Amino acid sequence: MNHIAPLATDHLQTWLTYWGHVHVTGIDLGLERVIPVAEKLGVTRPDAKVFTVAGTNGKGSTTTTLAAILNAQGYRVGLYQSPHIYRFNERVKLAGIEVDDQCLIDAFVLVDQARRACDLSLSFFEATTLAAFLIFKQQQCDVWVLEVGLGGRLDVVNVIDPDVAVITNIGLDHTDWIGDTIEQIAFEKAGIIRPEIPVIFAGEQTLPQAIQDKVKACQAKLSCLNQDYFYQLSVDGQSWNFASAGTTMQLPTGALALANSAAAVAAILHSGLVVSVQSIAQGIRKAVLPGRFDIRQVAEKTVIFDAGHNPHGVEFLLNQLQKFKEYHKQYTEIIAVFSMLADKDIDSVVNILKGHILKWKIAELSAPRAADLAQLQSALEHETVEQFDHIHAAFQSALAETKNNQLILVCGSFHTLEAIWEYLEQCQ
Repeated sequence: MNHIAPLATDHLQTWLTYWGHVHVTGIDLGLERVIPVAEKLGVTRPDAKVFTVAGTNGKGSTTTTLAAILNAQGYRVGLYQSPHIYRFNERVKLAGIEVDDQCLIDAFVLVDQARRACDLSLSFFEATTLAAFLIFKQQQCDVWVLEVGLGGRLDVVNVIDPDVAVITNIGLDHTDWIGDTIEQIAFEKAGIIRPEIPVIFAGEQTLPQAIQDKVKACQAKLSCLNQDYFYQLSVDGQSWNFASAGTTMQLPTGALALANSAAAVAAILHSGLVVSVQSIAQGIRKAVLPGRFDIRQVAEKTVIFDAGHNPHGVEFLLNQLQKFKEYHKQYTEIIAVFSMLADKDIDSVVNILKGHILKWKIAELSAPRAADLAQLQSALEHETVEQFDHIHAAFQSALAETKNNQLILVCGSFHTLEAIWEYLEQCQ
């Protein structure tokens, strides 16, 4: 607890390094240490409408769409997401724009003063999340849109009582931290539910019992996909219909997955906020999120970047890939640039994509917990595989040899995407 704090004049990276060393572990679930510091900062009861989004996959797309729609309506929106892919500032946005370094640093100074006054240490995630909340308070945001980092019940985001809770889906990920069964994980996600608030469950699966129990205990107002609200893509793929009790609207498809766009629309309709259909449509058109079925043209080749890193996320990716190929029939083959972290379910991810990938180009990531080439190669047994020293070399190879009928898919980890984006930025 006695680490020497940087100064307000120091660089952002100096502060981020500091927060990485103040606490004994990078992840420490529980709110006992966080709540006193949050109360000291005065951020626990925002004078704002709060949307909190938990779930295994789809949180980023849902929060991005929520914020984009509310910004289009003219609300002053604070958006908090994690993790970032390229710059830490991606985690904290005001009115759709990343906050600058000095804004973060000034908030870090106050968070550090508060935690010292409470004689408590904070993990990196706790300190940086509280800084985001402080910025939203200082900027007098009308709406806070918050993405849960891990689980829900014990995540620092849960120090704030939401006005609307969204649970996107429940899958197996972070099993070391939040449980190794769907019901255990659902129990943690359900921790964001509060008495009598609207709860949107956007999963395609059967509603887990743990969420049913929490909704009942809180007398919350539950709205489930394919039961209380519905979405359907048009035949031409250019629009989709949203329907719920007494509401039907035709909306543009946008860049993000429809399931997540529909969850955002359902949450807004239950929030009590005044939002026009025009603002909903405009927000959906504008909502983009790097790394979520992110289609780009690189050296005249079509590249899809997707950060899916667990079986549920990759099933979702495959579904989107198949829909994309239906509407773009010139693409008949896929070249994958692929790497993952060692503690993820590599075998299951590969098994989902096998049969859809012509060739895999793999390399070990320069990240903590990276899977080595032997682990990747073992999972890809019987597949056509090329190994490289660096992931950007694998990407260069894919660009050089991909034909007009082939897509390049970059996937497996946020770290895979980050390494290639850094490479592309250096090439500019």
